[in-house]
Formats: sequence, C-alpha cells, structure tokens
Amino acid sequence: MPEPTKLSLPATLESLERVRAFAREAAERAGVDAQRSYALQLALDEIATNVVSHGYGASRTDGVLGLRAEVTGGALVVTLEDGGPPFDPRTRKLPDEDELSRPLEEREIGGLGIFLALRGVDRFDYRRVDDRNENIFEVRIGAGP
Repeated sequence: MPEPTKLSLPATLESLERVRAFAREAAERAGVDAQRSYALQLALDEIATNVVSHGYGASRTDGVLGLRAEVTGGALVVTLEDGGPPFDPRTRKLPDEDELSRPLEEREIGGLGIFLALRGVDRFDYRRVDDRNENIFEVRIGAGP
C-alpha cells in the first residue's frame, strides 16, 4: 500500500481550488470513477468552505487546512484536518424529504451544502483529536454504485 499523500494549505478561500485539485488528483491516482470523484470534490469543498468561513472566520484566527489521502480496503479515504473550534457536521440539522420538496423560498436557509456533502460520499465520519477536527470522506474505488 503506497504512503498517504499529504498537503497543508492556509485556511483561506483562495486555497479552496487547491483543496478540490487535491481530491481530484487523489481520486485519479486511486482509480475512483468520475462521478464519485466529482462528489468527493464537492463534499470536501463544502466542508472546507465551512471550516474557513465559519470555523476560522468566526473565531477570527488564522489556520491551516491539512489534507491526507490514502487507499485502504478498496476505498479512497481523504481526511480534512483543521484546528478551528470543534464542529461535527453530522450534528447539523439536515433537511428532510418534506423540506427538500418545498419551493426554495419556503425552505430554511443553511444545511443544504452539508446535506449534499454527506450524501455525496460513500462514508463520512468526524472526530476531534488533540484539539483538531478531522473530517473523513470515503469513496469506493471502481465504477458504478
């Protein structure tokens, strides 16, 4: 099994393109199909944007986004790490089917990006380790659902 690929970036909106590129390149190297690769990029972008805008932005601190990609058990696992305030995206109230079926102007603001991010990957996990957030995204390798 090859060594994990790692990257550290400033926690700024300008780094988000490089975050997406990291996911795209890791997926390509691992043999992830195009649909899952795109979903991974969107999911990682959504959570990284929230970390930059709400995590570090809300606390008015500078920070670093740490990225790690590795292949394990037939899947590509990408971990996004940050030192912002603790936040588990899974605890965010996500829209249910009833809310999703309503017209946009009748829906509550917020939560849709996290909903799409968590739904877009095969597995999502979160953990807090040594004052750091770890958002873990997993997509299966190969074609098809």
